[in-house]
Amino acid sequence: MATQDEKQAYIDGMAQRRGYVLGYHKALAEADFEALKAADELVGAVYTQPRLLDRKTKELLFCATLTAMRAGKGHLQSHIRAAMQHGASAQEVLEAIEITLPEAGVVAFQAGFEAWREVVGITGIEPTISVFDGGDGVG
Repeated sequence: MATQDEKQAYIDGMAQRRGYVLGYHKALAEADFEALKAADELVGAVYTQPRLLDRKTKELLFCATLTAMRAGKGHLQSHIRAAMQHGASAQEVLEAIEITLPEAGVVAFQAGFEAWREVVGITGIEPTISVFDGGDGVG
């Protein structure tokens, strides 16, 4: 059975390798440390360990696939930030999210776009005429 120090060191190592740690990683470290390590090994094999694709490309792929899958906003935002930390511009991340429009549809894109908008701080342009504001971005 792992000690608290071992669990903490593992979470810290994940944060170092990935550049982020999700809420479920933190909770799983406490609830089922062996399962966390097994899941992290799989992720390491296909994501965090150096292979042919560089980290920027992998993060852009995550941004697209997580948008298409309608992942939680926090999860997507962690990969948006990681993509930008690894050299992607805000516009490159947006293009990765936009690629989901034809296959995943407008609803998935809107959720991805909203996550991106919050990270990069885009506020938008308001119309100068009086219109109904549905507030949901549909349209």
